[in-house]
Amino acid sequence: SIRAQGACVVIPQRKNRLDRRPFDKALFKARHLVENFFCKLKEFKRIAMRSDKTDRSFSAMIYLVAAVINSR
Repeated sequence: SIRAQGACVVIPQRKNRLDRRPFDKALFKARHLVENFFCKLKEFKRIAMRSDKTDRSFSAMIYLVAAVINSR
């Protein structure tokens, strides 16, 4: 039923799997970049702990941290 909805394999299977399914390498690379960015965001304690009181200040902090990460 998942394939009927248009889903595709993004994460490659292990090398010892008998029934290997093809995966989209470009989509896997983009997914990996997004996951790495979230890991870098969570290095900042204020983001990881979600200590901001309002959604607006939390959103502003995410933009600020993203700018810091981008400037590295």
